[in-house]
Parts: sequence; structure tokens; C-alpha cells
Amino acid sequence: MLTRRRFLETMVAAGTGIPALKDDGLDRLRGLGQRADSRLPADVARDEDFWLGIQQAFTLDRTLINLNNGGVSPSPRVVQEAMRRYLEYSNTAPVYTMWQVLEPEIEAVRRRLAASFGCDPEEMAITRNASEALEIVQLGLPLERGDEVLTTNQDYPRMLTTWHQRERREGIVVKEISFPVPPPSQDDLADRIERAITPKTKVIHCCHITNLTGQIFPVKRICQLGRARGIEVIVDGAHAYAHFPFTRAELDCDYYGTSLHKWLLAPHGTGFLYVRKAKIERVWPMMAAPPEMNANIRKFEEIGTHPAANHNAIAEALTFHEGIGAERKAARLRYLFQRWAKRLEKLPKVKILTPYDPAQSCGLASVAVEGMDVNKLVAYLWDKHRLIVTPIVHKEFSCVRVTPNVYTTTAEIDRFGDVMEEVIGKGLPA
Repeated sequence: MLTRRRFLETMVAAGTGIPALKDDGLDRLRGLGQRADSRLPADVARDEDFWLGIQQAFTLDRTLINLNNGGVSPSPRVVQEAMRRYLEYSNTAPVYTMWQVLEPEIEAVRRRLAASFGCDPEEMAITRNASEALEIVQLGLPLERGDEVLTTNQDYPRMLTTWHQRERREGIVVKEISFPVPPPSQDDLADRIERAITPKTKVIHCCHITNLTGQIFPVKRICQLGRARGIEVIVDGAHAYAHFPFTRAELDCDYYGTSLHKWLLAPHGTGFLYVRKAKIERVWPMMAAPPEMNANIRKFEEIGTHPAANHNAIAEALTFHEGIGAERKAARLRYLFQRWAKRLEKLPKVKILTPYDPAQSCGLASVAVEGMDVNKLVAYLWDKHRLIVTPIVHKEFSCVRVTPNVYTTTAEIDRFGDVMEEVIGKGLPA
């Protein structure tokens, strides 16, 4: 197992660590590693000296405060350098260096991702993002006119668009159910889905965690209620993997798609698709593959010429993530969320739309301010304070989404809180 101490030593030795620290930096990091390994994640989450070491592993513009890591996150320096190294080597003679040398190394990345997710490498396809991963299954599952797909109206817009295209083109029926934010419980979410199932339901499409408010769904229960009825269940894990710890066995899913450039901090344009081995042959690839690949997970990677650098550098992101520790990382993200949310919830007209229960949320969370135009609020935060957050405008609610990451400082979180307190108290300037 990679210890905290070994991880930080490796960062510094590779030149990817803490250039701002002086000669005693390595000794300081060693001490931090020793203390972190024997402490509870919740304690480490509040240790600003420990997180300073992580923060300095990134190349960032600290003149602005980026609280929209849910879209795409900066990668640490070690990932950037790996990408640069692979791209430069590829360019020396790409028909050999890229295709013959670097591309086969995708198998090592596949093995490591599979081990992290908890599946067989022969069930793991490496994709360019969650949308590609999920659309492979959405477009590849055979459905007939009149077959029903059950999802929620808070699923990701691109995924809903995909289903509605099949609805227009093939005559399937898409049913979107609603749920309150926050919901009364995870059981309530599962019950709503179960009540909406009909004899025509062939697919359930659900988020692991929503991109709107960060609500975590009871995925295992949903997968099992679908399987018991012969219904395929597709899990959208775009915001879940490497955000909080879990394994495939804990989900009991058959299909899972995610992006790696969000919470894993991998190169931009990376993701994966898990398909249970017994299901692979049934799903058509989005781009054509020969029939001898029908049962091969790699048929979903048949996309033509592409850089090897992106997917190979995933390995560095995995090492960085594992070095921090999944439990410690999740504890830090929950700490940052609750630091700003519990402050703002005391203000009039403010509602936190994300539950504090750690089984139902992590670092992605949303706040609504009654009577305030969310788009104008977000524009003001950027124009006047260089704060980057995300406006969410849904037909049933509107809110500001806040997604810090491991490089985010408590001072940045507190600055967001200061500005929000001021604007909520005084209102937006005319």
C-alpha cells in the first residue's frame, strides 16, 4: 500500500512537489505523512498544513477562486508532466512511438482502473468522458418501439438528450420522474423509481450522484430492484468515482460510466465504462467493431486515431489519488462543503439543497437564495470577485452549485462565504 510518507517523498523527488517550500520541506512532508497515517480522516480534513502540501502540487491561478471543479478540474503537476512527456515522445515518430510503444500501455492503465473500481480488467473500457461511456450503452442496448426508459428529470442533460433522440428516432418512451431537493431520504428516491416501473420498463437510468445538487442515490437497491424484474440499470457515475470511496461490489451494477477529469484529476478528456462481462456481447459499440470483438470490452474503444498520452497519464492521477487516500479526500471535501453551507444556512431566504448526511453527499453541493436571480448572482460573483461557481436553472428550482477540490484552501471557501453573506444582506447591485 502506498503510504502518505512515500507518496509525498515521491512527489518531491520527481520535482512535482512543493517548490515554494524551503530546504526543510521534505522533512516537513515526512512528518505530515507520519501523522496522517495514524489519524482519522476527519482529523486530517482539518489539518491545513497537510493540505498545503497537496495544494502546492498544482499549477493554478490564485488570483481567482475556482469553485467549479465539477465540470472539469485542474490536474496536478505530475499528471501534466506525464502528458507532456508522452506527447513529446509520441511526436518523434507517431506511427511507431504512439501506436507501437505507448498505445499498448493502455493495458496497464486498464488493470489499475479495474483494481480501483473493483472489477475484472476485461470489464473496463477506457473512454474520453462519461458522456461517451454512457452513450455507448444508451445507444447500444437493443430496444423496440414502445419500450420504456425510466429516469429522473435531474439526470444530466446530455444523457436525457440521448434518450429523447432514441424516442424520436425509434419510438421508445422516456419517462422522467421528479423528486424534491433535498429528498426525505434515499429510500424515498428508490421508492419513487420502483413505483414508476411498469410492465414496459426495459431500462432504468439513474445518477450515482446528481450534477445539480450532489444528491447520492441508493444505487445498489435500484440495481437490484431492476435486475429482479429483468430491467437493465445504467448508472451515471460522472461525479462519483474518486469523489468518495466505493467499489463496484457495493453498487452491484451492470453498467457504469464516469469521467476521470473531474474528481480523479486525470487528463482532460478521459473516462471509463464498466460493463459486466456477461452483458458485453449484447451491447453494440458506438463506433463499429469487427464481429470477432463482440464479447471484447475493447470494442468500445474503437474510435480511430487518438492520443495515447491522455489515457496513459491516468496512471499518474491514480497514484496521486491513492497517495492522498480516498477516505481522507472525501472527508476533506465534506469538510469544505459544510464549512460554507452551515455558515450560509443561517441567513434569511437561504436553503441548502444538499443533505449533510455523508451517505447522501460529499463535496458537490448547492445553495438557493429566495428571490435572487441565480444567473445574475453568478455573474456578479465572477465580475466583481473572480469567484467561479455554477448557475443551476432547473424547471423546479434554481441554485448555485459549489464544487471545491483538494487544492481549495479554507481561505478561499471563507472568501466565498464572505461575499455571499454580503450580497444576500445587501442584494445585488442595480
